[in-house]
Amino acid sequence: MVIPQHVAIILDGNGRWAKSKGMPRNYGHVRGAKNLEVICEDAWNMGIKYLTVYLFSTENWKRPQEEVDSLMKLFRNYTKTCIKTARKNNMKVRVLGEPSALAPDLQKSLSDLVEDSKNNTGLNFQIAINYGSRNEMIRAMKKMARDCVDGRQAPEEITEEVFESYLDTAGIPDPDLLIRTSGELRLSNYLLWQLAYTEFYFTEVPWPAFNKNELMKAIEKYNERDRRFGGVEEE
Repeated sequence: MVIPQHVAIILDGNGRWAKSKGMPRNYGHVRGAKNLEVICEDAWNMGIKYLTVYLFSTENWKRPQEEVDSLMKLFRNYTKTCIKTARKNNMKVRVLGEPSALAPDLQKSLSDLVEDSKNNTGLNFQIAINYGSRNEMIRAMKKMARDCVDGRQAPEEITEEVFESYLDTAGIPDPDLLIRTSGELRLSNYLLWQLAYTEFYFTEVPWPAFNKNELMKAIEKYNERDRRFGGVEEE
């Protein structure tokens, strides 16, 4: 069986899962955060080298303020726990998105997490927080435009590879497999450039209930696909 090098996941269904249990939405987010720690370890043990997860989008600020506040509190706790997890599992963490919109203490926690884990050689774990793919590409184009004006980048020499170097995911291979939990069939402004040739897997299972067996099902489906690029099967 071929194990995808890079798996991206849209963690969906926390609130609905909690509601089905007669619990508040925040309970689902807490359980979802705990499940993420487990899946990170499972993914690495399976042979996955890169795991990128969608924690909080640029559109999620539109949610009820009480829920946003609860999520930010959860992220604060999660980043502290993640430092310990990264040390334990030799995991390298990277943040995608625009952390500058987050509270200063959360920005620092994320920065500390990235710095503390930068030399680890295990799973490459990307956290997309206050992330939106359109926002990412606009930010990338602004940086590239400034470099063109300053003479650091010749416009006629701009290629796909040059553009990718300005993205949050610079240096990270594109995902081989995208998983979205809880039955939704959309990308929700997630890694739009990077997912150009990615295989998609959608499951009705909500994120807190997504486990190692469900991850293996996704990988098995991935193995059933004919990977073709420009009409040529991948070797």
